[in-house]
Amino acid sequence: MSDEIRARAEGARAAALQLSNASEEERNAALGAIAQGLEANAGAILEANRRDLEAAEVLLTEGRLTGALVGRLKVDDVKLRNEIVRGVHSVRDQADPIGRTLAATEMDRGLKVYKVSVPIGVLGIVFESRPDALVQIATLCLKSGNAVLLKGGSEAFHTNRALANILIASTRGLPGIPDGWMHLMEAREEVQAMLDLHHLIDLIIPRGGNELVQHIMRNTRIPVMGHADGICHVYVHAAADVEKAKRICLDAKIQNPSGCNAAETLLVDRDIAGEFLPEMVGRYRRNGVEVRGDGSTRSLAGGEAAAASEEDWATEYLDMVISIKVVNGVHEAVEHINRYSSNHTDAIVTEDRAAASRFLREVDSASTLHNASTRFADGFRYGLGAEVGISTNRLHSRGPVGLEGLVIYKYIIEGNGQIAGDYLGEDAKAFTHRPLAETWTPQS
Repeated sequence: MSDEIRARAEGARAAALQLSNASEEERNAALGAIAQGLEANAGAILEANRRDLEAAEVLLTEGRLTGALVGRLKVDDVKLRNEIVRGVHSVRDQADPIGRTLAATEMDRGLKVYKVSVPIGVLGIVFESRPDALVQIATLCLKSGNAVLLKGGSEAFHTNRALANILIASTRGLPGIPDGWMHLMEAREEVQAMLDLHHLIDLIIPRGGNELVQHIMRNTRIPVMGHADGICHVYVHAAADVEKAKRICLDAKIQNPSGCNAAETLLVDRDIAGEFLPEMVGRYRRNGVEVRGDGSTRSLAGGEAAAASEEDWATEYLDMVISIKVVNGVHEAVEHINRYSSNHTDAIVTEDRAAASRFLREVDSASTLHNASTRFADGFRYGLGAEVGISTNRLHSRGPVGLEGLVIYKYIIEGNGQIAGDYLGEDAKAFTHRPLAETWTPQS
């Protein structure tokens, strides 16, 4: 098993070197071919997904899968054409992230240094449940010139295999696109084998629950980018527009409760709680949301809320459950969020610009929002085309990770015979370090 994964990683390393030098036109043509391949093979994809859903329903009745995970698993014709294929076109239409000059400096006359964006190399990505993530991840890697080893959840086995086969077949033999740019792994044992290949794989991105992410972080020397939990908050400030707040709070919870950017905790300012909370709790209950609240919330909710525990404030439900707490102003709201949040996505609802500005600055999360649902924290909705995941790390990329998060940079120096010794000693030449408004352009 480990020898097979090593061979795949070595193939991916060789492919990455070729893919990084493919032209934008070649990479875009490959993405166009993928979109066509997905549409042409829609029947095979939906049939594979039907098989996965049947198996998932059995696991659901046995208590081995949650309803939220089964919901994430489903692919129908509308999702395939309106989300998955559309997402491929969106990635294709993004600006090329490779070869951009990020900075240019004259070190001395005739000696210039350019900071130029380049692919990371080989990525290992582990994701759970959502087969559409396979297409998002693979196409982002292709556009950004990275090779990728993918491992999806076993619950999406047939759908992942069908999608991977279509992507590989659609790009086979195309100019500039090497074989081996993408590999699908299907056995759990393959993940650990991949985690041992720190000399061949440059970055691991896990998309899944806390247990998966923590396991990967503990068992590899490869850098890991991602988020463990999505404990997201909405804070309704005293100066909130009540009707606006009700719409935002409901959407943030129920639009897709299994999403990592769904709200798990609602904080309500004490000065508005009496007016806002009874109706808001009623709306949640009418929409099938279980409400857990602190003492103030329960007294205002008229028996519609269960008691929230300390554990609830630090829980990612990924389900139709929300915890509610009444707080005394912005300071207490920010303190609560920074204590319990997973640094993912948090929102404030208010008409007070100063309060909003304080919240947006002081909450230490990858995305902070004012008068908008937390569900907007998404690579496609941010205009990134798609995302490989959401990062809460303090790495080069934070929040939804699209194309820009999949490139790093190198320094390219253009000289004319200069040597470092000329800049040392009594008669040393001086560096000019003058910023340049120019780009580095490779010559064919």
